Amino acid sequence: MAFWRTYYHLVWATTSRQPLITLDRESILYDYIIGKADAIGCIIHAIGGVSDHIHLIASIPPKLSVAEFVKTMKGSSSYHLNHRSTCSLKFGWQQGYGVFTLGSKQLEQAIDYVANQKVHHRQGTVHSAMECVGEED
Repeated sequence: MAFWRTYYHLVWATTSRQPLITLDRESILYDYIIGKADAIGCIIHAIGGVSDHIHLIASIPPKLSVAEFVKTMKGSSSYHLNHRSTCSLKFGWQQGYGVFTLGSKQLEQAIDYVANQKVHHRQGTVHSAMECVGEED
């Protein structure tokens, strides 16, 4: 088994930035993503967001590309929510995502930022570069 220690800050948004991550969906979504990541050998250090996007701090093993990780998380979580939720509004993610590499010295600060997404958005203290999910941002 290879030794690895990688840290990524990932962010992606809902379809057309619609407020699809409701309070009743949020815990279902986050629990699903954490469980799915664990099942494929990844670690979620933090997950947080607001109604139209999420942030993750994740460790992804080198055998799995970041693109494949994101594709798996977005596709399977959409499917899970649409087949489990009683909400009539269809859930989906827009194309694209943002990814930033982190060093171990940046990990604690990144985890804190992600865990406090609602506060940052409410107070206007977001880091704009950390909110990009594609070329359109």
